[in-house]
Amino acid sequence: MSSTPFTPREQEEILEFFGLPPEQIDADNLKKILRELRAKYHPDNFEKFGDATVRQLATERFQRIEHLAEKLEQQLSGTLPAPTPNTQDPVFDPRAQFAYKAMKIEIRTGDKDLKYHLFGSFYRWLQLGEKFKIPDAGNAWLVSDEEYRGVKIGFQETIRFYLTFDESDPVEAIVSWLWQKIDGRADAVLVEGEPVSTNFEALLLAVKRRSFRQLAASTA
Repeated sequence: MSSTPFTPREQEEILEFFGLPPEQIDADNLKKILRELRAKYHPDNFEKFGDATVRQLATERFQRIEHLAEKLEQQLSGTLPAPTPNTQDPVFDPRAQFAYKAMKIEIRTGDKDLKYHLFGSFYRWLQLGEKFKIPDAGNAWLVSDEEYRGVKIGFQETIRFYLTFDESDPVEAIVSWLWQKIDGRADAVLVEGEPVSTNFEALLLAVKRRSFRQLAASTA
């Protein structure tokens, strides 16, 4: 089986936004497609609606497209290596099962809005114990570890929350959703008190290693 530097979620999004799977995108068509996407989805195009939520959604989509384009450019230039799983590590085994109750995650950020991106667009403050169900991720959910208030600009804060999911929930989809929310916004990430590099692969590996339960029994 061939390896890919893109997560399943990223492959789906590349196909959705760029109209081609990653392996069919070259430097020339990437440049052309990206120029068209930037013209179509730039947040300034949505100012006319006068709706903060529409503007926020447009900004998130635009940032996601830029992130995917950056990874595609790195892959084409040879600076984005394909993952090289350690076959001795059970978390890379296709039979691996994951689950965790209340995995503590801390994110250091100077972005005053990050907590609202994590817990929903319409929150103006968060209460201790506030719950948020992660979309398209089975029964996975987050719980706020403390109250967050205020809209002060130019500050640093640590957002603390607990992640819970069971063996039927797709761990890659969970981490992909989380990474989309914090990519470019997080200055530091800790999983159960351990610092994690601020990139998707490192976050996914940290979550998998913390939540690994067992290898599913073979059905053969």
